[in-house]
Amino acid sequence: MVSRAMKEMILFFDGRHHDISHMQKVHSYAFAIGRLEGLSDRDQLVLELAAIAHDISCPYLKEELGRCNGKLQEEYGLEMARKFYRDYPLCEEDKERVAFLVSHHHTIEGVDSLMWRILLEADYLVNAVEHSRSKENVLSARESIFRTESGKLLLDSVFSLQDQL
Repeated sequence: MVSRAMKEMILFFDGRHHDISHMQKVHSYAFAIGRLEGLSDRDQLVLELAAIAHDISCPYLKEELGRCNGKLQEEYGLEMARKFYRDYPLCEEDKERVAFLVSHHHTIEGVDSLMWRILLEADYLVNAVEHSRSKENVLSARESIFRTESGKLLLDSVFSLQDQL
């Protein structure tokens, strides 16, 4: 199912190389953190499907509104994720969990599940590299966003933070 979603999202992004690459990197980090943190197979699947679709609204937002900020992604992503996964062999509860994660992947308040936390961490890791975040920004995010030991380990390694902690 993950391979199908990956293939269909690549087709959905229709040659938008940045969107495809970003999605693949977020999925890779989410996969790794989820496995290292010991998610159940069911939660791991929901997490991975959410990671694949987390920026599903970006092409529409860029084309129609000329911008694609986090809040807009969340607002438009809910229904788009529901539609994207409509025909997947998932129970309705899991489809809603995926859609919820897509519609909250920039919201750091009220995080109430490990899947949500991991998606935030994975997306931040990729965004921080892609946008050349400063050490100060990364250290601040480590305190405000990162809670999993695996996510912190990856962040520390990617940004060579070991000597600064």
